[in-house]
Amino acid sequence: MKWLLWLLGLFAAAVAVMLAARNPGYVQFVYPPYRMEVPLTMFVLSLCALFVLGYLLARLVFVTLQLPQYVRTFREERAASKGRAAMMESLKAYFEGRYSAAEKAAVRAMELGETSGLNPIVAARAAHELRQFDRRDAYLADAESKTVGESTMRLMAKTEFLLDQKQPQSALNSLKELNDSGMHKHIGALSLELKAQQQARNWEAVLEVTAQLEKRNAIDKVVAGQLRRKAWLEKLRSQTADIATLRALWKSIPGEFRRYSKIAAAAAQAFGKHGDCLSAHQVLADSLNAQWDSELVALYGECRNENNIPQIEQAERWLKQHTEDAGLLLALGKLCMHQGLWGKAQSYLDASISLEPSPGGYTSLGKLAENMGKHEQALAYFQKAMQVTKPE
Repeated sequence: MKWLLWLLGLFAAAVAVMLAARNPGYVQFVYPPYRMEVPLTMFVLSLCALFVLGYLLARLVFVTLQLPQYVRTFREERAASKGRAAMMESLKAYFEGRYSAAEKAAVRAMELGETSGLNPIVAARAAHELRQFDRRDAYLADAESKTVGESTMRLMAKTEFLLDQKQPQSALNSLKELNDSGMHKHIGALSLELKAQQQARNWEAVLEVTAQLEKRNAIDKVVAGQLRRKAWLEKLRSQTADIATLRALWKSIPGEFRRYSKIAAAAAQAFGKHGDCLSAHQVLADSLNAQWDSELVALYGECRNENNIPQIEQAERWLKQHTEDAGLLLALGKLCMHQGLWGKAQSYLDASISLEPSPGGYTSLGKLAENMGKHEQALAYFQKAMQVTKPE
């Protein structure tokens, strides 16, 4: 269609030229005493040429006046292009692990006028990897005046830096600032909070954040279970309050974690410190009945009541299934010794030592020998206990 219009226009122009050439008219210019006659065709062509010349001259003047603005815009665009190229170079270098080159490229991008908040953040991260903390903090300060999204990048980076330097409380304050800015806690922020709460040993908060991450399918179930076990274990280990608080804490622990050997051991030791041997033995028995653990069963003989017959009977039932467990034999020996059953205690302790010599076994034999008035033999056992503890 476009070519058809051009063709029609060309034919129309040809017809107009032919008609003008046959036109006998003319144009007369009179300036007494002078007179000039010009053919009408030539006059029309002259007017057209004059119009074209005037248009070109006006365009030339306009372009000349706009030239400084054009040059300025061209330079700004060229600088912006170089700035963007430098920013891309800094990102590439950072993810390649060339932190020094990444920092230099990010600084060059800022010097070229690139205003993206990525530049100071990348520079700060690179400086942090280079352990140049003063420069890192300066770059972070430069990023403070950016938009909300870029402020989020700054606070996330700052939190990571603080966690790397083992400053969990400052990291939590940074995350609080992020939350106060109206930014909803996303998965990345929750992951950083989890790490900060772990460093700060806020185990209740660890359980809460783990639940949030698991709800969003942002954490593996196995890892979540390990975190929960660790949190409950540390809560038990740090429990120094009264026995009522300890019992309430133990009841709050889910059943799947109560039978975990390390948690059961920590709970038994905590109950033992409060003098509640009945609860300590029950905790150990529940865990051992669910899953046998040779190290855990050794604790069964640590906490002793005035009457340990029920515990001895329970341990002897286990012995029928675990006849060569040195830890179980050691626990039985301690319980029998405390109950005054010297012969059985001697037998169980000797069996434990024959299977696995241990400082605890020799120490218990020494105490048994003292109780029986065999002081020289007791001294020999204590010396053997010290020798076992010496490194090879």
